[in-house]
Amino acid sequence: MAVIWYGVQTYLGACAIAFFGWAIARAHGLGPIITQPNTVQGSVLAWAFVKSIMNCIANFAALVINNPDFTRYARDPKDSLWPQLVTIPVGFAVTSFIGIIVSSSSSVIFGQAVWNPLTLLGMFLEGASSAERFGIFVIAAGFALAQLGTNIAANSVSAGTNLTALLPRFCTIRRGGYLCAAIGLAMCPWTLVASSSQFTLYLSAYSVFLSAIAGVMASDYYLVRKGYLDIQALYSARKDGPYYGNFGISWHGYAAYLCGILINIVGFAGAVGVDVPVGAKYVYDINYFSGFIASGAVYWILASLFPIPATSDRWNEIPYEPHHMSDAEEKKVEDV
Repeated sequence: MAVIWYGVQTYLGACAIAFFGWAIARAHGLGPIITQPNTVQGSVLAWAFVKSIMNCIANFAALVINNPDFTRYARDPKDSLWPQLVTIPVGFAVTSFIGIIVSSSSSVIFGQAVWNPLTLLGMFLEGASSAERFGIFVIAAGFALAQLGTNIAANSVSAGTNLTALLPRFCTIRRGGYLCAAIGLAMCPWTLVASSSQFTLYLSAYSVFLSAIAGVMASDYYLVRKGYLDIQALYSARKDGPYYGNFGISWHGYAAYLCGILINIVGFAGAVGVDVPVGAKYVYDINYFSGFIASGAVYWILASLFPIPATSDRWNEIPYEPHHMSDAEEKKVEDV
């Protein structure tokens, strides 16, 4: 499996580099993006930069809260720390650079900047030779495979894991993944990438809801519980348990989550064309940070005023004890 995985990653990297080189070769350079002067200055430039950062964060906002679905299988904390610390900034920087340069090259080749790489590949078919058509097929197959892998990692596994925890008698991770795929198709996701502005608007809205979840999770673990977890109670459905009392619903969490959304909702209305105060737009421009901080702060305040069980007065994180899985346990994980 490891050999197949590395082979797929090598293939996807080769496709990206081939597309990058092909676009530059056809444009006889990097396009106008390198030499053109700044189109905006001052605060306009600064806020454009901030909004771009928020769009990048929104792109992996789902993985921020779904990461435990994968990192819990790590044999050592460093096994999940260092790969993320290196690959996330480097990976996003490289892919963003390729996308920017390819889009810049398209403005030379076709007289317009094409932001969607799939649309640009389709335009490459115009007057293409048989060899070029084969090259387009290979690169397009790489894009399809990358999308499949991304959706399995970011959406299907996480949805399956959550549904399994919610309905353990009826749902497995595999069934949850199939249900996630069906819902994804029903949403008609191709409408979200109809234009660059529509896609970035979707990413911002996506971030509004996910940042509030991440804020509650971080506040609960680091500020309220201070790293303490009652492991046995986590796997118990007793009504008097610290986690699953009141039907497993935490009103503290839901109240904080809604506050994290509400702080951005006025600015979101402004982003879709409603006339709102400029201050609300600025708050929305930093939507992930504002939602994260607001929800986390409200959760901490509510937990202080109305204490919750299974907490600690000092940092009391459970020490890590290496657990080497047996062959049967490894086989079970692979089957899942």
